[in-house]
Amino acid sequence: MSACVPTRHDQPHHPHTSRTTPKSPQPHKSRMSRLSRFMRPHSPHSPPPGRRRGFRIAGADFSASISVFLIALPLSLGIALATGAPLQAGLVAAAVGGLVAGRFGGAPLQVSGPAAGLTVVTADLIHQYGWRTTCAITVLAGLAQLGLAALRVARSALAVSPAIVHGMLAGIGVTIALAQLHIVLGGSPQSSAVANVQALPAQFAALHPAAISVSALTVCVLLAWPRIPGRPGRIVRKVPAALAAVAAATVVAALAGLSLDRVDLPSWSSHVLPEMPHGPVLGLLAAVLTITLVGSVESLLSAVAVDKLVAARKDPDVRIPRARLDRELTGQGAANVVSGALGGLPITGVAVRSAANVAAGGVSRHATMLHGLWIAVAALFLVSVLDLIPLAALAALVMVIGIQMVNLTHVRSVRRNRELLAYVGTLAGVVFTGVLEGVAIGVALAVGVALHRLTRTRITSYEQNGVHRLRAGGQLTFLAVPRLSRLLHQVPQGSDCVVELDGSFMDHAAYEALHDWQVAHVAQGGTVEFTGRSGDPIGEPAEPATHSNSCCRPWTPWRNHHCGDPVEHAGTQKRTTDTTWVSSRVQRGQLASGLSSFQRNTAPHVRGELARLAREGQQPSQLFLTCADSRLVTSMITASGPGDLFTVRNVGNLVPLPGDEGAEGPDESVAAAIEYAVDVLRVESITICGHSGCGAMQALLNTPDGTDATNGTHAAHAAHAADATATSDAPASATAPQSSPLTRWLRHGRPSLERMRSRDHTWARISGRLPADAVEQLCLTNVVQQLEHLRAHPAVVRRMAEGKLELHGMYFHVGEAQAYLLASDGLSGVLAGGSSDRPSDGLSGGSDEVFNRVAPTAFEESRA
Repeated sequence: MSACVPTRHDQPHHPHTSRTTPKSPQPHKSRMSRLSRFMRPHSPHSPPPGRRRGFRIAGADFSASISVFLIALPLSLGIALATGAPLQAGLVAAAVGGLVAGRFGGAPLQVSGPAAGLTVVTADLIHQYGWRTTCAITVLAGLAQLGLAALRVARSALAVSPAIVHGMLAGIGVTIALAQLHIVLGGSPQSSAVANVQALPAQFAALHPAAISVSALTVCVLLAWPRIPGRPGRIVRKVPAALAAVAAATVVAALAGLSLDRVDLPSWSSHVLPEMPHGPVLGLLAAVLTITLVGSVESLLSAVAVDKLVAARKDPDVRIPRARLDRELTGQGAANVVSGALGGLPITGVAVRSAANVAAGGVSRHATMLHGLWIAVAALFLVSVLDLIPLAALAALVMVIGIQMVNLTHVRSVRRNRELLAYVGTLAGVVFTGVLEGVAIGVALAVGVALHRLTRTRITSYEQNGVHRLRAGGQLTFLAVPRLSRLLHQVPQGSDCVVELDGSFMDHAAYEALHDWQVAHVAQGGTVEFTGRSGDPIGEPAEPATHSNSCCRPWTPWRNHHCGDPVEHAGTQKRTTDTTWVSSRVQRGQLASGLSSFQRNTAPHVRGELARLAREGQQPSQLFLTCADSRLVTSMITASGPGDLFTVRNVGNLVPLPGDEGAEGPDESVAAAIEYAVDVLRVESITICGHSGCGAMQALLNTPDGTDATNGTHAAHAAHAADATATSDAPASATAPQSSPLTRWLRHGRPSLERMRSRDHTWARISGRLPADAVEQLCLTNVVQQLEHLRAHPAVVRRMAEGKLELHGMYFHVGEAQAYLLASDGLSGVLAGGSSDRPSDGLSGGSDEVFNRVAPTAFEESRA
């Protein structure tokens, strides 16, 4: 067998190492993935180590790149027109965004290029500093993005309120639409949104019929194209609406011989490059900051949105990793440096093109890079075709995009979440003052709203059935103490009072006010009860521990506690009475109380997810086979939830071999579960999990020859007794029947015992130390042996041959709360049926089946 490999993924790869299995991106559709990410694939169809895969482009990537190219080409020209930059700058930015950001970014399916979100900023910079200085500012903004990526602050952008982001984009959209409306009408845009509004009456007085007709045709085709019904609609929609609209307007204008301003791409030999920036230093720094912040936030939010689109795509065979935001910021910075240096527009992630890439079936970053290549080819060889496009058609296209940036769905969302003030303030600020100033206004309003909510407390008082009730909703701070004290002192002396506290925070001043009033009110003969929103009392003195309250709340605390004999806490019943009936009543009380707690506290949070699972059916990603031991809580140690794991539990986490018949026929319950999980549920991996202190393994070890039923069952009962935390009236040495279901079941574990004792197999061990005792040695060996049994099941063999199933071995040390995973090379050796001499010390020799410790942050560190 080959040597062990560490489980952490941040190990450097050595070119001469043949023991590390190459990794491929794996989808993880459940929270079990937090654990399974540490696992290396064990598919027999993984490529041999050391073999380099050739550069291949999937057909889906090729077709997706064509679709994105057809959308990006007219949009890039339209955005360049809207900013006042040379039209070639839009093509340069689109090509660089595809090639550079696509290659180095962290979101494989995100498409980058010139975006409407930076149009207003760029237009203002060109008007103020000129085009060549704007290119230099773009380079500096790219360097700033690289610096932010090095500091790993990408996720900080997600802390911005969605209301501010949507308000910023809506304000930019309004500004774009107002500017392009002038071109649509046959005129020229002004320098600001306010000036564009003021100039509209004069523009309406001097309309250009040819420009209006071409623009109207563009808008009609753009809006009607996605709505063409029936089979013809499905066919024509393969052509993007933007391309169809611009192409139709170009053809009509050419055939009708309309006199219009058209695209005029100058020779590339006269293409201008950046110059050293000149102007006020503070103004230049503000410009760099604006490009950096707006471009970064838009790119990162677009990357998160692309992740959601990929997760919703119904294609289980496509495995696309989630976006790595710091790397995405690095790709955006590098692209802006290159684009600015080549005389291109600023670059950011574009949600529209990215969504088109996902919808077109793109599966890797090759689609994004190819789209950039097609843009470059068009810019070099299709200049004569592009020169036929009327500027009015491009202006109409960009105007519609600007209008669509005012998304009514976003407006309803921010209104529902009571953030409409920040949204409207940001939108108005962007339109009337500028992007950076508008965002600052939005942030100030959002902070003000948050502080208002934090300090606002609603205090009401009323009388009901002779009981005075006072309700305090919100956070109780020193600012609310005057109103609180006034209402408290209005409660009549000696009366019964209930104070309901409906908030999550109370500062010291409010606590002192409530406490002092309570002491005084009780001293005057009154009663005070403090409750929460649900009406449950809070702040009550601790009562003596009984089985029904603080000591043994049913199951929910799950932390270790010692209550003694439950019969001693059975209420008024005496131990001399029917103790069996008393214990049964206590257990029923535990069950009812636990169910009631679930319905009250947990069910409201999971009801929606369970309803979805009920509608769609279960789709677990893993079969998790483990021991029935009560200390092994699978959902807790795997951070999984409803619908994530298909779990099979039995005594000893055993997998009977197919056709292994006992005295009463074969046991096929485990085989049936395996077949159902593999063939029906189509799980992607199977994990066998053993644990420390397994009573079944102790029973096998205490059996002299592996065949004595009496001793085997007696050992199992003895192991259980040793495992208990409380004493029992029944003696641990009670002799079990000669043949019992437990004994017949444990015979499936005898191959594990024989494997441990055999010199033809190596020791299974934990990395860095020998097993603590023979029981732990057998627990580890049993995991390896049961994986070998699993490999004998026909359904497993068939799916592994297809390369669609992985096997994992896991060991959980209960006392340490520590998980260990079987190294991939060790499992590969097991499945290959290899053998070797046992190393002399069990710690060297490199041929053991090794379980590696799972570090709490290993995966995140390797990702970073």
